[in-house]
Amino acid sequence: MSAHLTGGCQCGAVRFSCETLGRASICHCRMCQKAFGSAFGPLVTGKGLVWTKGEPKRFRSSNKVSRGFCAECGTPLTYEFDGYGVELAIGAFDRAADIAPVVQVNEQSQLPWFNRLNALPILSVEEKSARAPIFSEVVSRQHPDHES
Repeated sequence: MSAHLTGGCQCGAVRFSCETLGRASICHCRMCQKAFGSAFGPLVTGKGLVWTKGEPKRFRSSNKVSRGFCAECGTPLTYEFDGYGVELAIGAFDRAADIAPVVQVNEQSQLPWFNRLNALPILSVEEKSARAPIFSEVVSRQHPDHES
C-alpha cells in the first residue's frame, strides 16, 4: 500500500489507509461549510478504506448523510452518503498536497468572496519577522504526517 494513501486526525487517535482514490472535489454546500468550519469541504472518494487506528464518531447531518470526525480532537474525516460509499477529507491525508480537486459541487452555496481568495495579500517579510518571536514558542502536539 502506498504511503501517500494514509492519513488521520490531528491528534492521531484515528488513522486510516486506502488502496486508491476516486474523484477529488470541493463542496460548497452549507452543511460542508459548517462541518468543516470553512468556506468549503474538500473531499475525495477512498476505495479500500481501512481504519488502522480507532474509528471516527459519526454525526447524522441529514436523513441521507453521516459525517465522521475524531471524538478526541474534532478533526472532520468523512462524508458518508447512504449507499454511495465514503468520501474522506483531503486535508486529513498525510500527503494532502498530492490530492488536487478536479470539480466543484453545490456552487450555488459558494460564499461570495471565494473567487477572490487568490488576490488577498500575503504578509510582508517585516510582518512575518515581527510575529516570529510569538510563534517560536509554539510546540506542536499534532500527530506527524506518517504512520508511527
